Amino acid sequence: MTFALLACACLLTCMGQIAQKLTIEGWQGHFPGAMTALRSGWLWAALACLGAGMLLWLLVLQRLDVGIAYPMLALNFVLITLTGRYLFSESVDRQHWLGVAMILIGVILLGRQA
Repeated sequence: MTFALLACACLLTCMGQIAQKLTIEGWQGHFPGAMTALRSGWLWAALACLGAGMLLWLLVLQRLDVGIAYPMLALNFVLITLTGRYLFSESVDRQHWLGVAMILIGVILLGRQA
């Protein structure tokens, strides 16, 4: 159950970051002003996802040592890299993919420790 909560917290945080990216893409390179920004659905989606992710994170911290739980959030780097590459068509070089692989290895090793 704890790892399911952790996975959900990671996914919500990732979704919040994607919504942030979609928010600023809608602004077309310049801040539209506070009132216009506050009418952005993507901005509110980002806030909702990040807020829900934080609440789940608090539940995770009740159940798992922070020394195990916090490094698991590195999965966000993996998810965001995949999102950037396949959703936003951003280029990802070989060195970056190697870093992603190392993060995954570290998360697997830490997961076995819990």
